[in-house]
Amino acid sequence: MQIQAADYIIGFGVDYYSALSQLINYKKYSKIVLLVDENTAQHCLNYVLQWLAVDVTFEIIEIEQGEENKTVETCTAVWESLVELNIDRKALLINVGGGMVCDLGGFVAATYKRGIDFVNIPTSLLAMVDASVGTKTGVNLGGLKNMVGSFSQPKMVLIDTAFLETLPGNQMRSGLAEMFKHGLIADASYWNQLKNLGELTTEDLLLLIYHSVSIKNEIVLQDPFEENVRKLLNFGHTLGHVIETYSHSGKGIQPLLHGEAIAIGMILEAFISYKKDLLTKNSYLEIKETLNLMFENIVFTENDIEICTHLLIHDKKNVNGIVQFTLLNGIGKGVFNEVVESELITEAFNDYLYN
Repeated sequence: MQIQAADYIIGFGVDYYSALSQLINYKKYSKIVLLVDENTAQHCLNYVLQWLAVDVTFEIIEIEQGEENKTVETCTAVWESLVELNIDRKALLINVGGGMVCDLGGFVAATYKRGIDFVNIPTSLLAMVDASVGTKTGVNLGGLKNMVGSFSQPKMVLIDTAFLETLPGNQMRSGLAEMFKHGLIADASYWNQLKNLGELTTEDLLLLIYHSVSIKNEIVLQDPFEENVRKLLNFGHTLGHVIETYSHSGKGIQPLLHGEAIAIGMILEAFISYKKDLLTKNSYLEIKETLNLMFENIVFTENDIEICTHLLIHDKKNVNGIVQFTLLNGIGKGVFNEVVESELITEAFNDYLYN
């Protein structure tokens, strides 16, 4: 089972380790560097290595786990390690990890010696359905989400659901948030399927991941550099990203995983869609109730809301200082480039808190 992206394949299942081995042998890479964090070094690295049938020297670079380490400083440490290991432009970087490792590793590869090849092996649900696919790479700057980055294609993405068996529940929910988003912007029947998950088998999950990746890939193929339709993927992210950024500042709300913040962002932006007469009240309440059942409700003070609203000035989608949102024109249909007044944003937060 595979999906064809622009110039690379997204392969599902252990069969694609042999495809990766064939790629390595065909390209005659000088060295293979595996980028891992503390978690994936312990739980995933040996598993990956056992599947690779190649006669090339391997090097391992380990970074600290966590979104707080997705920084230019971490990139600098990895670049310096690559130099110390005498890694040349004919080497391959394999990113084995969650969204942080895939985003940062892709950026490191895109910029080291003006670009070396890389492969993503995502190990979290979030990375499988989002970070590893779509050619966006990047890191945070001064606590602001993905401020420095590039569009750069991997040579391959390999999705193996075996990694999910030891993933904590909060990390699974974080990935599900992005899957819910895919249904809300593009496929109402998929949204309904996700709403009624019940008892999931690994095979069910594989098919759901495949469907999510298909939705994202189809959108990215139409608009690789986010000039128009790719903006649909930003639903829940305009406010979700500022909430995530603020949660890691140590100044207010508790630290949130990406999907936890995006779930709140989707509720807020669904409310805004309803207030702009794009979404019915019943559809908004359905979205709110579904996401509130899965994700913990977060309490925002007036000061928290004010800071989050102020952080919107740094959103990458802004044009001439105007914040542009992706909203819903019904469940299963996103609309982009929607201007939203600050009063409506505050109203959305208040509805989230008190209704």
